[in-house]
Amino acid sequence: MSKPDDLLVAIAAAVESQQTNQMSLTVLVDGAVITGRLAPESAWRRRVAEVLADSDRLGTFASLFMDADDGHPAPKDPPTPSYLHFHVARILQGTVGIPETGGMYRIAIKDVSAWTMGDFSYSEP
Repeated sequence: MSKPDDLLVAIAAAVESQQTNQMSLTVLVDGAVITGRLAPESAWRRRVAEVLADSDRLGTFASLFMDADDGHPAPKDPPTPSYLHFHVARILQGTVGIPETGGMYRIAIKDVSAWTMGDFSYSEP
C-alpha cells in the first residue's frame, strides 16, 4: 500500500496500547500470505531475544532485540505503529503452513496489500 490502511494502523496501535497478543490476523505481503497473532513490539522483541540467546551461534545478536530501558517514563502519546509484529505465525504455501510451529515475523504495515481478521489453519483431510 502506498498509504498504510488507517484501520490496520489502529489495530496495531490497540495491540500496543492494550499489551495484548490475542488479535489474530492474516495479511498479504508481496504475494505471501502470513497468518498468526499480533504481539506488542516489546513482547515480540523479548521473545526473539530469548530464542537468539539460547543459540550457540546466534546468541550475540540477542542484545539487539532487548528493549532499551532508559529509566524515562513511556511517552504520553506513543508513536503510530509502522510495523506488525506476529508471533506463532506461518507463511501459507499450498496446504502447508511454514514453519509448522509458528514463527516470529515483523512486517511493515505499508507493505500489506490485503488483510483479514483471524488466522488460517489447516486440518488433515
